[in-house]
Amino acid sequence: MLRFDDWTDPVPPAEREVVSLLPDDDEGNPPVLFVPGLGQGAWIYAGHWLGHTAGRGYPAHAVTPRTGGDLRAQVHDVVQVAASLPRQAVLVGHGVGALVVARALGRYPARAAVLVAPVLDGWAALGAALRSNPFGTFPALFGGRLRLAPRQLFSAELPAEEAARHLERVDARPRAELLTRAPLPRPVGAPPILVAGSPDDRVVRRAALDRAAARYGGAPLLFPGMGHDLMLEPGWAEPIDAILDWLGKQLPARVH
Repeated sequence: MLRFDDWTDPVPPAEREVVSLLPDDDEGNPPVLFVPGLGQGAWIYAGHWLGHTAGRGYPAHAVTPRTGGDLRAQVHDVVQVAASLPRQAVLVGHGVGALVVARALGRYPARAAVLVAPVLDGWAALGAALRSNPFGTFPALFGGRLRLAPRQLFSAELPAEEAARHLERVDARPRAELLTRAPLPRPVGAPPILVAGSPDDRVVRRAALDRAAARYGGAPLLFPGMGHDLMLEPGWAEPIDAILDWLGKQLPARVH
């Protein structure tokens, strides 16, 4: 459906970076499109989750947000990439990427969706950041880069040198639009939606996980002891296996 703002102020075209890994055999499973969070790219999934997902028989894709793109542009890109895939896709968003997915669901009839550590309430996430890392967060209030501390994204189980390497790649610059609390659209086609995260996440608190899951009629799938970036944790396989197991229950005839 063409919306009024798309007609009067269309999202400008941009070259999209999409990283893909395909299973050895096409089992007819839906493709899984991963959407990264604020300041991150497809690389956050490429290390573990993409290959693992393909190994479980799902075509796996991850899209990097366009440089300088606002929320509407990111939603547009996710919808366009999903629509280009050969089968109806499963959308998986992390952090602010989960907000992008939640908005894309109002326009794209996904087979299913997973919101991982979802930042659906920017004010709550900002408050958590100010409490845990005030000096690193304050510059971002004036358009600067959010200087994240390792424990904001990772558990103590991740080696310090590995955490530092990941943080060097993050260029998080929050936009004011993330603080608007605009209502989320009703998902097209009523797909099954799973919310997953950690009760020890310092970005998305347990109460926020509960609220997000309740919005979609369920309870969150929890992974205690893990940080915000579950896909980079030493125990990264546990959440993606649980997500794919859940998806398998939605498609019992096709998934092994």
